[in-house]
Amino acid sequence: MRYIASCSFGKGSIAAIACRMEHGEPIGEAVYCRIMFDDGTSAEYPEHEEWIHARAIPALESMYGIKTTVVQGKLTYLKQFYTRYVRSKEKKGLYYGFPGLKSPWCDDKLKSQPIKTWQKTAGEHAIIAGFTADEVERQSPGAIKGKLLPLVDYGITEAETYEICRRIGLLSPAYREGRNRLRCWFCHNQRLDDLRLLRREYPQLWARLLGLDCDSFRTFKPETAVKDLDNRFANEEAQISLWD
Repeated sequence: MRYIASCSFGKGSIAAIACRMEHGEPIGEAVYCRIMFDDGTSAEYPEHEEWIHARAIPALESMYGIKTTVVQGKLTYLKQFYTRYVRSKEKKGLYYGFPGLKSPWCDDKLKSQPIKTWQKTAGEHAIIAGFTADEVERQSPGAIKGKLLPLVDYGITEAETYEICRRIGLLSPAYREGRNRLRCWFCHNQRLDDLRLLRREYPQLWARLLGLDCDSFRTFKPETAVKDLDNRFANEEAQISLWD
């Protein structure tokens, strides 16, 4: 049996690795699914992308002897976004566009499918996941079924994962200014604060997201287009400037 850590290099997955290793429990490998916006642009926040490859992957090997397998599917967000529906009577001919809230296509096509393809070559193994003791109840049964959950086993909360990562020097620099989830930068499930930060710090990425509005039959968030958020954020900035 091989023990493989599913690692996004967020605080939960890093803390799960550290917790397991510190308790003398084996990990033979880490696997990271690299999602792409297009062929040349990662789904990660730029500072997180750089940190993963320049710092975190080498550190896991030097600190714990854990090598990381990077799994990357051929499909990108943009390719699927601009794929047209064929079988659906209601949507036939339309672009897939932004993912919906229920069963979003991005989870399946950009992450689950590449991981399933990799698993066919991995042999007998158990997956170690970074769900914390205070968040596991919010997960679907399918998300945790059959997985090893060291943070749950040892009662480690989400807040405590920050301290574990800081202690071992592996807390991503993307955790700042109130950001506590490292989703894809184009994720429709992001908090408004995270989207506000994306627009301010990475206007080139925000512009790419904004440019997709006109080609999607579905709005970015329920009844809210990217342009609506852009106008809202611009108005907020204007108000702040007025009171400075």
